[in-house]
Amino acid sequence: MSSEVAIRVEGLSKCFEIYEQPRDRLKQFVLPHLYRSLGKPAKKYFREFWALRDIGFEIKKGETVGIVGRNGSGKSTLLQIICGTLSPSTGVISTNGRIAALLELGSGFNPEFTGRENVYLNGAVLGLSRSEIDSRFDAITEFADIGSFIDQPVKAYSSGMVVRLAFAVAINVDPQILVVDEALSVGDELFQRKCFSKIEAIRSAGATILFVSHSGGTVVELCDRAILLDAGERLAIGSPKKIVGRYQKLLYAPNDKRDAIRAEIRLEDANQQVDSASLAKAGPIVFPSISRTEPADELSDSYDPSLKPVSTIAYESYGAIIEDPAIYTSMGERVNNLTRGNTYYYRYRVRFERPASNVRFGMMIKTTTGIEMGGAVSAASNRTSLPYVTSGSVFSVSFEFSCRINKGIYFLNAGVVGDVNGSETYLHRLIDVAMFRVLSESDDLATGIIDFSCSPSIMIEEN
Repeated sequence: MSSEVAIRVEGLSKCFEIYEQPRDRLKQFVLPHLYRSLGKPAKKYFREFWALRDIGFEIKKGETVGIVGRNGSGKSTLLQIICGTLSPSTGVISTNGRIAALLELGSGFNPEFTGRENVYLNGAVLGLSRSEIDSRFDAITEFADIGSFIDQPVKAYSSGMVVRLAFAVAINVDPQILVVDEALSVGDELFQRKCFSKIEAIRSAGATILFVSHSGGTVVELCDRAILLDAGERLAIGSPKKIVGRYQKLLYAPNDKRDAIRAEIRLEDANQQVDSASLAKAGPIVFPSISRTEPADELSDSYDPSLKPVSTIAYESYGAIIEDPAIYTSMGERVNNLTRGNTYYYRYRVRFERPASNVRFGMMIKTTTGIEMGGAVSAASNRTSLPYVTSGSVFSVSFEFSCRINKGIYFLNAGVVGDVNGSETYLHRLIDVAMFRVLSESDDLATGIIDFSCSPSIMIEEN
């Protein structure tokens, strides 16, 4: 394996034996051997459940890769095999570097031991010598912030204290590969921020990070690439924004449409891999340099017909269709070149092809990398939503917003939710359905993405 590769997975499959009754385990242990010794065909007393089938991918050193997928798609099984706590049925896993795993936090703690004793026990399991644990102990206890409980038996800890200490141990072993399974939501908000900050520091130091999350925003914000698993199959791998979009489309799809969506995602992924290989053979693309000075009168609201997204993802409809999303000025002019500080209206229509209940409408603005900038809904809860909508109804939806965003390209989502079989779900949703550009200003003093309209004031206190 190349020294530039941190994790390589080839032809990985995992099959679990599912027994209907406890006595079937004993039968499987004894009877097949007996039948084979008598020259008879052996019978299986279990059914096979393939949690993973022929998974393959490669992660380079220093990459942060997210794994997304519906419940039961095989995400946690994959991480456990990579960490060595499960063995694959077929396939090969190769890793290059010390692995720290944040899987079932605290599962390796002995409840009769004190927190201090468990720190040394878990540190040894993770491959640290006693002197290395000694040098890290103060940092671990400071990070866990459980005070004098460090010398109390773990059985006296709250569940929150257990996971805080377990997180602190795993995160302070200076891993070269960090594997995280939905462990970024432990503790209160302050501790969560401390966890994210520590992971960001590990990432900045050049470690490889592989983690599972159901939070699409977290995957988009933290990851260089993402992998979509479904029913044990690797459906797609690519940019976090695209993968999260495909995952959400699959997640909210009607059951009878999921097979078709899976086939569509497979095809898109295969075409993407072919395109990537072709580009790699062709070498880097060189664009001609363009030098143009925009006149002042171009820095105003206008509409550019070529400014259209190519990353639009449409959810399957549950009887509602979103149409004609666009941004308008207060004078009713359609625009997609916006001036910072002005007020605009994001509008779309929703046509209902069948009745719906508890209906709400929404929008979201995202960056080019998929980070959610902000959005709004038409009602805060079902109590204030539209209680009933008849078939054939058409609604015009408008969201007023003040453009307090700095120069750049941004994308818009549109969505309508309602009750389906007693639970709220998307009746229709369009991701990256429209885009707009915020124009630059010559006297721009704002930094970052959001313009908070800060007014700097500088005074000399002493001369």
